[in-house]
Amino acid sequence: MKIKSFLKLLIGVILLLFIPLIGMQLSNEVNWSLFDFIVAAFLLLISGSLIWLIINKAKTKKTKFLFVGFVLFLLIIVWAELAVGLFGNPFAGS
Repeated sequence: MKIKSFLKLLIGVILLLFIPLIGMQLSNEVNWSLFDFIVAAFLLLISGSLIWLIINKAKTKKTKFLFVGFVLFLLIIVWAELAVGLFGNPFAGS
């Protein structure tokens, strides 16, 4: 990954993580720990890197669309599992 692309991805992740940080200041309903921010940053960086790789390496638009959709689907499933224990396994801390 090029340095410029990685910096853009890093800035995007930081901006996304400002949403819960601001939410914590405005409401008691949002209660993230440092570990939550680290896990979220890791998930977003890995997902963003995979999407960047797919966009740059896949040849057809259909292939790009399918693989990017799959990565986003996995991100949403993992995020939901960590947030509310969607499947009720020990991965979510249940």
